[in-house]
Order: sequence, then structure tokens, then C-alpha cells
Amino acid sequence: MSGSPAQAPGIPTRLLPMGQLIRLSVYWLGLVAVFQGIGLIMQERIKVLVPDTSVQYTTLGVVQLAGVAIAVLVQPTVGSISDYTISRFGRRKPYIVIGTSLDLLFLIGIATSDSILIIAALVVSLQFSSNFAQGPFQGYVPDLVPAPQVGLASGMVGLFTVLGVVFGSAMASLGLVLGDFRGPTILLGVVEFLTMASLFYRLDEGRAAKDRAGRPWRSIAAEAWGTDILRERSFIHLVGSRFFILGGSAFLIVLAVPYLERALGMTNPDERAVWILAITGIAALCTAIATIPAARLSQRYGRKRLIYAACTSSATGMVVCAFAPSVWLLAVGASLVGVGGGSFLAVDWALMTDIIPKASAGRFMGISNVATATNGVVAGLIGYFIVDRFAGAGAADLGPRAAFLLAPIWFAIGAWLLHPVDEHRREEDPAMLVESPLEAPAAV
Repeated sequence: MSGSPAQAPGIPTRLLPMGQLIRLSVYWLGLVAVFQGIGLIMQERIKVLVPDTSVQYTTLGVVQLAGVAIAVLVQPTVGSISDYTISRFGRRKPYIVIGTSLDLLFLIGIATSDSILIIAALVVSLQFSSNFAQGPFQGYVPDLVPAPQVGLASGMVGLFTVLGVVFGSAMASLGLVLGDFRGPTILLGVVEFLTMASLFYRLDEGRAAKDRAGRPWRSIAAEAWGTDILRERSFIHLVGSRFFILGGSAFLIVLAVPYLERALGMTNPDERAVWILAITGIAALCTAIATIPAARLSQRYGRKRLIYAACTSSATGMVVCAFAPSVWLLAVGASLVGVGGGSFLAVDWALMTDIIPKASAGRFMGISNVATATNGVVAGLIGYFIVDRFAGAGAADLGPRAAFLLAPIWFAIGAWLLHPVDEHRREEDPAMLVESPLEAPAAV
């Protein structure tokens, strides 16, 4: 629990011990493991739930899109509310505990259900609960980390994100080998709950809540969507850039199963399980190796230069994957995507932390993570549509390859959107400590 008094509003200046930095990052392992694992598990289960090969992946994409619509609404709104919350546990932790507990319940439901309609409803519910926790959680780095440690903290976020990808993939592969996904699905929720407990009991909460100034909670909730945020030009461009760059990498993960099965003819489930884990592991290892050095290099050479280099590496890797004649060359492409992805994850978090108003971290980080929550689902929906259309035309082996070739275009758009971003660190804006009433809520 939070055992020390909360800081007064202002920029964090106290250097954090390594234990605190780890606790700030470890929950990412649990969060990412859940959606990485469920994403791969659903790619396998959809073959049984929807046997028609011309629509099965499109059906999965629609289910995931419905869940993301909930995430887009929930995460910024709850993040903004948490900026003002006062409780004995601090302003972020109550939401994290509630959301994570619900995640575990919904994962148990997904594991034990065999109806596509029930599973679809539970996946949407999982998006609600996960983002109920994630919006407030993302405020911690701007809340607590001083400028000299932002690069290191962001690199650690990237590292634990990668570990979450590996663990989620391992659970999906385990379910494939066992021929039963119930245990691995529930284990995803248990691990997320344990990472949450580490954060809840040992992490100091940081700065004090903002003053509501007598405003009702519905006004605070609507504040997340106030039009004042449109004045934050660098922030808006960075969110757009994040969407396309993360989406470019997402093509590799969300299409892993149809690529191995249709493009490389890997129909044996055990063989596919091994290679799903191997390819994910190779990409994750390269990502992990790249995160901390990239974060440190960005301190010296600038965040944007490292992101441009990350886009180049990832785009090259996806082209290699698209034309790979064997799984071994696919692994080479995945390693390039991993290096680019690790560099981007580390530096993007640092850049976002630098440019947002620190007093409204929950609101701004919640909105920024709309890009994180939606990019994979949108990439998946587009990719699944292409995969199914090629299958319907009798060229199933070409569908995943064609979808992979969209990724370099996404990286190029992401790099273009990054150009106008001012990467200089923003110090505290006193006007943001107590928000003025909204001009009008922006349309969602």
C-alpha cells in the first residue's frame, strides 16, 4: 500500500530506487500477457467456433473490434477520473484492483465457454475491465519518475511488455500442445493478478490528487474528451504516430497463426505451437535486447531519431517476412521487427512522458493508449479480411503475405506523423493543476 505521504502537485524530482522502477513496470507483464495470449488462443479456437474458412478470421476481427470500441471510451475516461480520486490507497490503485479482479473472472468465463456469442460478450467485457485498470495505471510514470530516469523507466516498460508477449505466447502454445486452452487461459489471469498485487502492496502512490473544485464526477468523466486537448498538437501527432507504428508491428503477431498455417503450410498443431513460440521468442529477445540501449541512446541523440531508426528496422523486417520461403527466413524478419519494436517501445514511452502535462497524466496517458488498444485490432481486422478474401478466391497461401506488405506503409505513415512533434521535455503547467470547466466535450 501507499505508505508515504503523497507529493504536492509538481514535477517529480526524487530519484527512484530500482525496486520502485521494477514495480512501476511489472504490471505491464500481466496486462500484455493477457491480450497476447487471448489473441493467439482465439486464432486457434475460432477454427472450431466458426468452421467456414472464408469468414472465420473476419468474425474474430469483428469480435475484437467491438471490444476495442469499449476500450476507447473507458480508458481515457477512467484515467481522467483517477487524476482527481482521493482514497486511503491513493488515486490510481482502487481502479487497478477492481479492473484486474474482473479480468480474472472474465478469463475464467472465456476458458469455460464454447459458444461464440458468449465468448464474444466476455471478450468485450475483458476489454472494459482491463482498460478500467490500465488508464489509471499509465499515469504512474509521469506521476513518479523524474526527468533523469524517464529513459530508463520507459526502457523497463518496454522490457516487461516483451516479457508479457513471451508469456502470453507460451500459454497459447501450451494450450495448443495440450489440445485444451482452459488452464492456460485461466493462468493468464492469475499471473496478471499477481503482478497487480506486487504493485498494490509495495509501490508508493506519488503526487496528490487534483482538486475537483466542487465539480460533479460526471463533469470530471467528460473532461477526458474536452476539446482543449486538441491544442496539444505534439501530443495529437504522437498518438497518431503511435497508432500506425504499433499497428505495423501488430501484423506479425495477429496473423501468426494464418501465416504459418496457410502461407507456410504448417498444418500440424504441435509443429505450429513450437514455431509460434519460437518466432515470438526470437522477436521478443531482440526487442528486449534493444529496449534499454535505445532508451539510453535517446537521452543523448533525441527520441525522434531513434523512432525513425526503429521504423526502418521494423519495415525491413516485415518485407522479409512477407516474402520468406521458409520459417527460418521468417525468423530473420521477426528479429528485425523485434529490434525496431523494442527501440520504439522504450523511446515512445519516454517521449510521451516528456510532452504531456504531468498533473493530468491519467487523462493524457489514457488517451494516448487508445492508439495502443486499437492498433492491433484494426490491423487484425484488415489483415483477417485480406486472409479470408484470398482463401475465398482459392489462393489462401497468398493472403497472409499480402497482408504483411501493408505493414511498411503503416510504418511510413507513423514516421510522417512524428515529424511535427516537439520532443523537448515539458515542465509542469500550473494552469493544468486545476482544470477549468470544459468548453464542450469532443465527439468520441
